Amino acid sequence: MPETRDKTIGVFLLNLGGPDSLGAVRPFLFNLFSDREIIRLGPSFMQKPLAYLISSLRHKKTEGFYRQIGGRSPILEITTAQASALEESLNGSAQAVSPARFRVFIGMRYWRPFIGDVVPAIAQEGIRRVIALGLYPQYSVATTGSSLSRLQAAAAGLPLELHSVLSWYDHPLYLDALTERIREGLGRFTDNHSGVHLLFSAHSLPKKFIDEGDPYADHIKATVAEVVRRIDVPWSLCYQSRSGPVEWLEPSTERMIGELAAKGVRNLLVVPVSFVSDHIETLYEIDILYKSMARGLGMRLERVESLNTFPLFIAALGDIVKRGIKEAGWVE
Repeated sequence: MPETRDKTIGVFLLNLGGPDSLGAVRPFLFNLFSDREIIRLGPSFMQKPLAYLISSLRHKKTEGFYRQIGGRSPILEITTAQASALEESLNGSAQAVSPARFRVFIGMRYWRPFIGDVVPAIAQEGIRRVIALGLYPQYSVATTGSSLSRLQAAAAGLPLELHSVLSWYDHPLYLDALTERIREGLGRFTDNHSGVHLLFSAHSLPKKFIDEGDPYADHIKATVAEVVRRIDVPWSLCYQSRSGPVEWLEPSTERMIGELAAKGVRNLLVVPVSFVSDHIETLYEIDILYKSMARGLGMRLERVESLNTFPLFIAALGDIVKRGIKEAGWVE
């Protein structure tokens, strides 16, 4: 094995994934609902049968949503671009951290490339140290926790030393990137932003998870608190993407839009605060569904551009990786 491979540090970006075609929607939904860490369907032995039933019942409707955004999720292309930009950024300053070079990989929880398929490939390259970084700023057992559990299972027995970054909801450069994106969004209204209301919309979570100690809601609130300290604009926090007959985090985005319209708000800037790349929640739910709802209520709704490959966001990821290397004690 070449010595350079021994010194290479792998960076593994973890994400949920999304269907890459209409034909992938049904198996994607089955994989999603089969994960008991994200949603619990009855007793454990019924998880997969119920996941099969739900995916069978819902896939046609969900395919209709994906047809409206191009017939597939763009999350693979975006995450691949994020990985490429991060690898270039890290290798440009690698000597400032350690003699190691960096290789950035991506793995998805519910669709290709699956985490379980990528982990052996990392080991086969001769890489022995891996920083695992979930592309979820705020920790939840349903996102970061589930992805890291799958990573640990896939790495069992392989000669890999893993260091996981659990959350980065309060990282200064991440907050700077989110704030800058919001300022760009405000610029689409008026010079003084008069009358614009910021609507932070996070992916919802069953309330039971929070009651059991999941820190997700606290992390979301902490992120929002830091951002609004930097921008003096009226704001609200809500949650989107609910499914299933359980109690979810409140208020819902739909309800909040209605309440703000009743209060006379006419200009809404939606901030997808828990998302770092475009996918169905931004491109369909916000850009199509919520925008249409707001228009019907006499409101103008715009969305903050997703972080995607925004240079300040890539810089944030790079700094998170460097901090992780120091925490792991891999700086020589």
